[in-house]
Amino acid sequence: MTHQPVSGNDLARFAGIPSFMRLPVHADAEGLDAAFVGVPMDHGTSWRPGARFGPQQIRTQSAMIRPYALQTGAAPFDGLTCADIGDVALSTFDLRAAIGAIETAYGAILSTGAVPMTMGGDHTVTLPILRATAARHGPVALVHVDAHADVNDEMFGARECHGTVFRRAYEEGLLIAPKVWQVGLRGTGYSAGDFDEPRGWGFNLVTAPELWHKSLTGLGEHIRAQIGAAKVYVSFDIDSLDPAFAPGTGTPEIGGLTVPQVLELIRALRGLQIVGCDLVEVAPPYDPSGNTALLAANLLFELLCILPGVPYR
Repeated sequence: MTHQPVSGNDLARFAGIPSFMRLPVHADAEGLDAAFVGVPMDHGTSWRPGARFGPQQIRTQSAMIRPYALQTGAAPFDGLTCADIGDVALSTFDLRAAIGAIETAYGAILSTGAVPMTMGGDHTVTLPILRATAARHGPVALVHVDAHADVNDEMFGARECHGTVFRRAYEEGLLIAPKVWQVGLRGTGYSAGDFDEPRGWGFNLVTAPELWHKSLTGLGEHIRAQIGAAKVYVSFDIDSLDPAFAPGTGTPEIGGLTVPQVLELIRALRGLQIVGCDLVEVAPPYDPSGNTALLAANLLFELLCILPGVPYR
């Protein structure tokens, strides 16, 4: 049985329980094809906190989204059973304990066969999710859209935080290195060779300046062809977009992607065997308008639209 979001013609968009897209709220992921889940933590961030409030505001802003993607024809709720299963309960003081709680929670979600659709939270949350994903599916391909590669060895002595995620994931064998794509990288660095090491691991890095003034449909099609039939995880940091479009984030970098570009990229990934997605680093205190969270909610909907099994009209 599929669930349709509550229509804005049946109940005002500013009313009702603020679940993602006003979907039903379930206690767990049992019986779902896709489970929306929040991970409200930001004590793995190194600059501006506030992403702990991301899931709450993404849900609020998602009330604006209607169930059919008119430009692409996607009708995800006609083919997939989706619900919001709430937030992971975690420690707000102990980062290591929080990481463990996330991995345990996602192990339970993945055991049901549901695809987790995550609202972060800072990017630290992706590491325990990848651990649970690899335990379920084996090493996965990765599409990582971000201003930052997040491949530091440590930050202030911490080996597990938002800037070390993909080094740890590589070291732990969670990823298929030649099928890792990091898109949108930019900004200043610590050395001229910051990106040399991940390229040496086999990662495919595409910087933002390489993409300026270009459509990303071709890049998305190339990534899809290169990943092929492998199972893939999509991790989307909102700071991949230029702060003109997404100012509400913890580590903004100028010169980023545009909204049409990221829509092109996501839509071109349709056909991949996606086993999980996240949208992280939305920090509402830095964008009182709510536009960053509105963008994040729409990107999560776009990611839902390219999951396996979604019908197109």
